[in-house]
Amino acid sequence: MNKIISVKEAKKLAQELKSKNKTIVITGGCFDILHIGHINLFNKSKKHGDYLFVLLENDKSVRKLKGKGRPINPQLERAQILANLSPIDYVVMLNEMKENKDYDNLIFDLKPSVITTTQGNPQGIHNERQAKKIGAKVLYVTKLINNKSTSILAKIISENFD
Repeated sequence: MNKIISVKEAKKLAQELKSKNKTIVITGGCFDILHIGHINLFNKSKKHGDYLFVLLENDKSVRKLKGKGRPINPQLERAQILANLSPIDYVVMLNEMKENKDYDNLIFDLKPSVITTTQGNPQGIHNERQAKKIGAKVLYVTKLINNKSTSILAKIISENFD
């Protein structure tokens, strides 16, 4: 099976893996320009289960979250890069997620054992709510690294390589 999968494929695969008592770990984000913080997140997330699913925001959602000019790389290219990282088992191509309930429904369908995120992630409160409803754990596996974010890197690039 391809490592880049649709939400529908992810739901089916998650059911199969759970029936075999496999532990699914989920993390998610935009992952527009990869940096060491992302690599740390993936490596540490993978240690908490058998399969790591990365939920990848679509371009419209990234634009809404990050603003004009983003994403720098389209979703399919971001997915192809992520699919080539060894800790990641599957990259789930998200459709536009308009409301928190869209994310909630996806998490309820996938039923991961663990949801991982970064300390200080404003979405952590939603991860906690989702995990509580399905009996999963939320693990804050990494800390934010000063001066290491895609937004900061994009600004440096645009200011210095125009």
